[in-house]
Amino acid sequence: MRYFVTFSYDGTRYHGWQIQPNGDSVQAQLQRALSLLLRREIIVTGAGRTDAGVHARMMVAHFDIDDETDGRQLAYKLNKLLPRDIAVAKVERVADDLHARFSATSRMYRYYLHTAKNPFLSNTSCEIHYPLDFNKMNEAAKVLMEYEDFGAFCKAHADVKTTLCHVTVAEWHQTGPTTWYFEIRANRFLRNMVRAVVGTLVDVGRGRVSIEDFRKIIEGKKRTDAGESMPAHALFLEDITY
Repeated sequence: MRYFVTFSYDGTRYHGWQIQPNGDSVQAQLQRALSLLLRREIIVTGAGRTDAGVHARMMVAHFDIDDETDGRQLAYKLNKLLPRDIAVAKVERVADDLHARFSATSRMYRYYLHTAKNPFLSNTSCEIHYPLDFNKMNEAAKVLMEYEDFGAFCKAHADVKTTLCHVTVAEWHQTGPTTWYFEIRANRFLRNMVRAVVGTLVDVGRGRVSIEDFRKIIEGKKRTDAGESMPAHALFLEDITY
């Protein structure tokens, strides 16, 4: 029997989602708690991988067991057992062929920026001290939806079979006088892709890269041509659809 766990986490103190030999991970915490509560070894499969320091307002993972369990009770017990920076929203029985990763049709990320010092945003948003032309950044963001090969934004030497992604949303939103976020939705994302895209869009906003240059970067498919990766702490996995 297959169960989906829907949860959120603050990734500040974790070495990402996936189990690592040299540090704690969200996957390790969830597996440890489930194994203890269900009294057997539980292996969970996540909808994707977030890097060290990246947060998730919505993450989904599945696990399989032989007998039925009460999802509501299990979610309650998990929240009692898990650290304060991981919160389970629900545990639900799903079809045995539904896969947390491969059955997902889209993922949506947001990257947060603020342009004035704010002590309440220091762990969840990137502080920028130079002027940015967000109109130009939005113009460049629309270009992303004209392409499918995003090798230029994939971490070097990443073990991927394809660099093709179908981007359906890419735009900047202002939420206050000094606060912004970049929203991007696609069927899949490459390792480090969102942070590299944002870093290149910031270069556009600073006047270092033109719209035409942005196109050439995408078409060139070389990570070295794109901008620097932005800090991880301002990136959130916000939504997954099935």
